[in-house]
Amino acid sequence: MAKGRIRSTLSSLAQNWSMTRKTYPALPFEVGGLFVATFLVVAIPIGLLLNWVTAVILALPAALLAATFWFSRRAMRAAYKQIDGQSGAAAAVIQSIRGNNWAVTPAVAVNKSQDIITRVVGRPGVVLVSEGPSSRVTPMLANERKKTARWLPEVPIYEIQVGNDEGQVPLLKLQSALAKLPRNLRGGEITDMRRRLDALGNAQNAMPIPKGPMPTSARQVRRPR
Repeated sequence: MAKGRIRSTLSSLAQNWSMTRKTYPALPFEVGGLFVATFLVVAIPIGLLLNWVTAVILALPAALLAATFWFSRRAMRAAYKQIDGQSGAAAAVIQSIRGNNWAVTPAVAVNKSQDIITRVVGRPGVVLVSEGPSSRVTPMLANERKKTARWLPEVPIYEIQVGNDEGQVPLLKLQSALAKLPRNLRGGEITDMRRRLDALGNAQNAMPIPKGPMPTSARQVRRPR
């Protein structure tokens, strides 16, 4: 069991390293340089003041921690760059947030250009997250906001445009943008809101009912001669 977990961890680490290095070719020099620099910064003062054995014991984990932290940051940025611009990237980022308390419904609205609106439900209320140029997604967001407000008139609704246009939020900063939203609702209120939004989805997917009076007898259904 232990050997299997170690192999799995090493394999995952190797895949992440390979993926990150494609985006950042200088990754080995960055990680190695940071390791050496941190080791020397910690080890030299302690070695001069105390002894070199203690210096190595304290400097080694500090250097490993610094190098690992830098690698994890680079790996995260590389992963974001690989999916940036792809349809559904924003929903994938939100769903991957650790300790995720968001209910994510991708593609509640999609246009011919594959611009997407994702609906996110959480303590702030409802967050409509768009992917696409501002000129195209702005009317989509307005339309989706009206639909949502009809069912949840008392719930705060926020809009976040993910993209690289002026005023939009880059994909890499989407998580921090969500974290900055105020916490307006409690657990029970969120549950009720989710139920009403589920009803909205069911209503939108329901078959249309023909307008006009329904026939009440076989005679009304017969064609007139």
